[in-house]
Amino acid sequence: MSFSFGNIDIDVDKLISQLTYNAKDPLLFNSGFFLFFFALFLVGYQFLYKRKLLRVIYFILFSLYFFYKACGFYFGFILLSAVVDFTLSKWMYITKTKWKKKALLIFSIVINLGLLFYFKYTNFFIEIINDFHVGQLKPLSLILPIGISFYTFENLSYTIDVYRGKFKPVKSFFDYCFFLTFFPKLVMGPIVRASDFIPQIRKDIVISDMDVAKGLYLILGGLFKKVVISDYIYVNYVQYIFDDPAHHSGIECLFGVYGYAMVIYCDFSGYSDMAIGMAKWMGFTINENFDSPYQSSSITEFWRRWHMSLSSWLKDYLYISLGGNRVGKFRQYLNLMITMLLGGLWHGASFNFIVWGGMHGLALAFDKGIKSIKYRVLSTKYKVSRLNTLYLILCTLITFHFVCFCWIFFKASSFHDAGIILTQIFTNFNAPAFLPMLSAYVTVFGVMLLGYIIHFVPKSYQYFSEKFLSKITLAGRILVLFIFIWIVIQVKQAHQVMPIYLQF
Repeated sequence: MSFSFGNIDIDVDKLISQLTYNAKDPLLFNSGFFLFFFALFLVGYQFLYKRKLLRVIYFILFSLYFFYKACGFYFGFILLSAVVDFTLSKWMYITKTKWKKKALLIFSIVINLGLLFYFKYTNFFIEIINDFHVGQLKPLSLILPIGISFYTFENLSYTIDVYRGKFKPVKSFFDYCFFLTFFPKLVMGPIVRASDFIPQIRKDIVISDMDVAKGLYLILGGLFKKVVISDYIYVNYVQYIFDDPAHHSGIECLFGVYGYAMVIYCDFSGYSDMAIGMAKWMGFTINENFDSPYQSSSITEFWRRWHMSLSSWLKDYLYISLGGNRVGKFRQYLNLMITMLLGGLWHGASFNFIVWGGMHGLALAFDKGIKSIKYRVLSTKYKVSRLNTLYLILCTLITFHFVCFCWIFFKASSFHDAGIILTQIFTNFNAPAFLPMLSAYVTVFGVMLLGYIIHFVPKSYQYFSEKFLSKITLAGRILVLFIFIWIVIQVKQAHQVMPIYLQF
């Protein structure tokens, strides 16, 4: 079906298909339609951002449409959770009886985790029951709603903070809905705390040249990391290694692991950077989610730099709730293990993720155990010595390779495939194959090297770029944006590569 408007022919069916949900082409930051969506949003936002109620409603409507385009009618679950937690938090705040407050909190936790459990873990436990021959159940036809793991944790942080008396619940349902559905962070985070975000909703929006420049830098940098670095390395090398590790030598598998370390970092941090940058353009601040994690010299430092919104959430709402480090060394180590095991399970319904989380939990406990020894060995007089520098480099290399070792279990489709990769690396390394491999994948390894160089570039270069962008004219920024988008279009993959954390 089509009709003509002057000299323009409009295909109505194609237009409708573009505007409605398509499971094979969800709306994501790296999709072509999102450029149109975001540009249209910004045009309208220019007329409404000074009118507080109208901008809140405008944001909610656009965010819900964005979520609908990303996951279909599953967007209704975020509205359901918003109604439930907004109501429960208000009751919790006005209730004076302690047991009633706790009952309301437990009800909120059960509702939120119940929905998450049903969609994410039902079939996982059905498989366990079937494997142990406890019963023979048929797996359910379930589709995991996009973003449910992220907005579930945001809901829980809100109700727990209200219960603890750290945050006064909002009076307006629109404000809570705005916080929960804010589309830049809706699909893949960062996990935003209500106490950080909600106070910004009703403030006067002031967007400085530095905000625009920082937002532009983060959007372009994030798009580059996701589309140019992560997608290219994954499609042209990493997926071949992990799909069939037995047919690749140990050195190919090792570089496949190094490649995946860069793929998952650029994929997720790139998406987070774009979310933070877009929020900057709208006058809102979202906290940093990644801080060059592969520069870490210990596994504890790694978790302070990697997916910081998740690690801080697990620390504040799980680890500390279990007793943290206030209950003796053994319990502290046990609490770390429980926290990381559940953190691994949060990533996916698979024993691979549980093992991945368990290994990080053991490493964190070990790191805590030797911390006092490290401080005794590296006494004050060595703090700026060459010995200390070499020690830190060694620790950074060890930490990076431990993280890469764990990524094998995170990425591999089964323990069997993870075992094959490790077997190939340790028993069939085949070092002479390095030059032929380099020759065959010279562009891939060039992009991989570029990714690691960018990762280790000092932050002063970022500040210099932001300052430069803040000084050029609006026309200059638009020109930079269009040139960059044109470059990305030239090198992007023919088919959209789904973000890794979309499955979580």
